[in-house]
Amino acid sequence: MILARVIGNVWSTRKEESLRGLKFLVVQPVTLTYDEAGLPRLMEFGNSLVAADQIGAGEDEIVMVASGSSARQGLSNHNIPVDATIVGIIDKETFGA
Repeated sequence: MILARVIGNVWSTRKEESLRGLKFLVVQPVTLTYDEAGLPRLMEFGNSLVAADQIGAGEDEIVMVASGSSARQGLSNHNIPVDATIVGIIDKETFGA
């Protein structure tokens, strides 16, 4: 599972028929780091990716993303060509220092 921040939307009028009805968001993976005072924070890293969203995530929210074959498990059709799916919206995170 990947933690990521939603940074945008993707619209596509022409696409594979099985993708119709899915919402797509651009997400930026984040990782836990510590600032100079030793306080935990989430920092963006790596490449952004497009993830299918069926739970209604919005811009700037931190989400949980399933990737690979696991990404299709929550979809009604397991043969949809999707590599990443948003499976949860983070309401609050706590990290020990």
